[in-house]
Amino acid sequence: MDKRRTRNAIASAASGSPLISAGTFFTNAKRAAPLDLTRMTQRSATKRPWKDTLVDMLVGVDADTIVIGAGAAGLAAARSLAGRSVRVLVLEARDRVGGRVWSRPVARNATPAELGAEFIHGRGELTVQLLREAGAAAIDTEGEGWTCSKDGELRREDWDLSSTAGIFEAAGALPDDESVDRFLRRFERDRATRETARAARAFVEGFDAADPAIASARAIASEMRSGVDFAIARPLGGYGPMFEHLRNACVAAGVRIWLSTIVRRISWRRGAVAIDMSCGGESQTVHARTAILTLPVGVLRRRGDELAVAFDPNLPDAKIKALQSIEMGHVVKVALWFRSAFWERVRDGRYRDAAFFRCERQSFVTYWTQLPVRSTLVVAWVGGPKAVALSGIAEAELIERALNGFGALLNEPELAREEFEGGLTHDWGGDPFARGAYSYVAVGGGNARAALSAPVDDTMFFAGEATSTDDQDGTVNGALETGERAAAEAATALGVEAR
Repeated sequence: MDKRRTRNAIASAASGSPLISAGTFFTNAKRAAPLDLTRMTQRSATKRPWKDTLVDMLVGVDADTIVIGAGAAGLAAARSLAGRSVRVLVLEARDRVGGRVWSRPVARNATPAELGAEFIHGRGELTVQLLREAGAAAIDTEGEGWTCSKDGELRREDWDLSSTAGIFEAAGALPDDESVDRFLRRFERDRATRETARAARAFVEGFDAADPAIASARAIASEMRSGVDFAIARPLGGYGPMFEHLRNACVAAGVRIWLSTIVRRISWRRGAVAIDMSCGGESQTVHARTAILTLPVGVLRRRGDELAVAFDPNLPDAKIKALQSIEMGHVVKVALWFRSAFWERVRDGRYRDAAFFRCERQSFVTYWTQLPVRSTLVVAWVGGPKAVALSGIAEAELIERALNGFGALLNEPELAREEFEGGLTHDWGGDPFARGAYSYVAVGGGNARAALSAPVDDTMFFAGEATSTDDQDGTVNGALETGERAAAEAATALGVEAR
């Protein structure tokens, strides 16, 4: 930093300006002097106003807040803090933003293939707001549901979640929490409730991507009571425009986003964070007063390999216990696109308005079209234990199985193969920066999400869908809201007023 810029920075602080522009500070972390965590801890403990401590921070600090992860939560947090004139640095391991949202363009289709999150669950107010800002819109899902019967014939079925929700009402009265598997078995033994219980089991596996032997019956009951599962919409044109808008808004506000940057170690004391990272084969360390961690649960608790994130000191016991009580669901999702929407023509147009096809006997239990948008894109989906059974299978084989399954479902295997043009998939369970699709609570983990979301020493803050405490876990909107919540918490710790 040259003398003139240093004088300007000190003058700005002395005049009472709470923060100064990112350009005044280091633009290259390699130039930053090592941060003395002990001195920083002592400064923080005095709880002096921000403008009085700013001058002390000019040497060795790369940002006020470092956000780890450029998914929905990370970008929302970064934008919110930058709007308060906080200096923000975002570190993202992937070579793109979006995290577990990944829109991939598909030839001759206006609708992209969403390899990660695709829908809007519940009201999704923040999601809808951001879509509007991006010049996009949300549209309600429409269309018919078709389910294969015991004889293999597809039959119309109007799926009603109220019966599934009703069967879980009794879970709220359980003296002790128990697994979904154990809870549903009592209903499966009763002929009158057997089919409803089986449908509820399929819902937990498919919708929540959960293993019924592990998932908390009480947590599923809470989710059902919230109503978040009862309304489903989708972003028109996919999530891509919204994330591009978020990224651009962050950059315009002065946020620095470093892609392909892998966090190795997080050293922290009250009021100071040092993050060791690697980028392009080079290692370096960046420093800040606070950090917001948006890493998925599967990444946070990973141990024993080179991609595990180390903490010095370790996370508090309450945080570790919370991580042990939240599981990552497994999903295999394959996007298939065809020369034409041939399924709309077969059987004299019987499936023209089909939105969902479901068959429990197939490797891929569910297929859906893009209705209300007419498209040649179809998505194959399976979650829970059936998805685990497909883990380790090569991408080409998964696409082949998905294609064969769709052809068999329609009783048109040859036509499906003739019309087929291509497919895409992504292994989120094997992705070292995800370690699963999205989270669910294990038996006895009723307070785990709240414990995971709690700040540590007003220095480390946690966001991401797994930290959502209002049953929006597993959703983009839940991730966005937790990002804004963590940003507000960090701003308070920094002594910055909300705008």
